[in-house]
Amino acid sequence: MAVNIDEGEPGTFKDRWYLERDPHRFLEGTLIAASVVGCEAVYLYLRDEYHHARRLLQRALAELQASPPFALPRIELRRGAGAYICGEESAMVESIEGRRGLPRLRPPYIAEKGLFGRPTLEQNFETLYWVRDIVEKGGEWFASQGRHGRQGLRSFSVSGRVKQPGVKLAPAGITLRELVGEFCGGMQDGHLLYAYLPGGASGGILPARLADVPLDFDTLQPHGCFIGSAAVVVLSQHDSARDAALNQMRFFAHESCGQCTPCRTGTDKAARLMERTQWDVATLQDLATVMADASICGLGQAAPNPLRCVIEYFPHEIGQPAPGDAV
Repeated sequence: MAVNIDEGEPGTFKDRWYLERDPHRFLEGTLIAASVVGCEAVYLYLRDEYHHARRLLQRALAELQASPPFALPRIELRRGAGAYICGEESAMVESIEGRRGLPRLRPPYIAEKGLFGRPTLEQNFETLYWVRDIVEKGGEWFASQGRHGRQGLRSFSVSGRVKQPGVKLAPAGITLRELVGEFCGGMQDGHLLYAYLPGGASGGILPARLADVPLDFDTLQPHGCFIGSAAVVVLSQHDSARDAALNQMRFFAHESCGQCTPCRTGTDKAARLMERTQWDVATLQDLATVMADASICGLGQAAPNPLRCVIEYFPHEIGQPAPGDAV
């Protein structure tokens, strides 16, 4: 089993927040999952910049190994090298094995042939963190949480123009408007909700008029977005959606591993086109289609989301007529 604690998605900081407060809860969930699946080894891939979290986790691991409750699988803590691409499961496997983090061509999938050629289950930190509570309190307790027809709890990393940013444990399906109003103290003084990123850099950008859409795993796709790591960035009337999208595309161009042409060339070309006052929408849409359809991993496939959202929801920022305007 390989566990992603790298948090490479910009705006994401919930794993470190939980890890620094209760590393034992995470390890208990890890052991339960490893026991159920029958794992012989567990690799914890921790972001290298999380120095304090690493020390706490090392101490908790030493305590566990000094007094094991049962025969433990081999547990190894690996330091991530800071590459965004290693959030992709096969690139993370490559990095753990000591090679450059490049996504693998599939099939085979890592569930068939993963770490060191063995079938591998890849998990994220938060899933394992909640295992103990679900075992203790039951699945019905967890499923009873939620709003708007959704079930469970979600941890949101909220930043931007809110009074109280931070990690917010909230019902699944909560809307952005509810999240800001009930958990973040509202918008900062002098700021009005203009737009928001529901899932970090790759999750897209939505306008304030869609702030009542439930935030969950399958609710945002009809609007061209996804929740991803639940890294919510709130923008106000003092911000620009196009500037946010350009910043994200530059980030993707910097973090592209360069293995496939649609992502390597597409992100760089898109960033240069997005620097223009008036966007060449036709060319950008063509680039977005090629990147989404032909890139070999999620980085290139998701990179067009912010620019597509600006074209659809914020045309006035890029010199385009709004829907319904006379041409």
